[in-house]
Amino acid sequence: MHEEILALAKALSQPAEAELPLLEALCAAAEAELAGGLREGLAPEDCSDAFRCAAALLATAALLPGREAGEAVQFTAGEVSLRAGGGCETAAALRRQAEALMAPYRPDGGFAFLGVRG
Repeated sequence: MHEEILALAKALSQPAEAELPLLEALCAAAEAELAGGLREGLAPEDCSDAFRCAAALLATAALLPGREAGEAVQFTAGEVSLRAGGGCETAAALRRQAEALMAPYRPDGGFAFLGVRG
């Protein structure tokens, strides 16, 4: 399953050659994170498609902020303005999508009910 997750993460992130070792480690970490959050009695194979996609999304989300390190967020010269960035927002969106994919397989199913005073 690790190779499939890595292939999906590569498709999502289009990593540079130098990023490949990091991406592979991030995929392994994402797998461990997701496996540790499964309901009792479930294995990653029980939710294989969602698990693979969610792990690839998490690994990609972890890779993106590192790409922004040291980049200018905004540059203006006269009337020309350039704004770079968006990786952190994209990373947050990828993480939310991964959480949504795995919600049915979590102990609480991703649902919380709070009492309301009447």
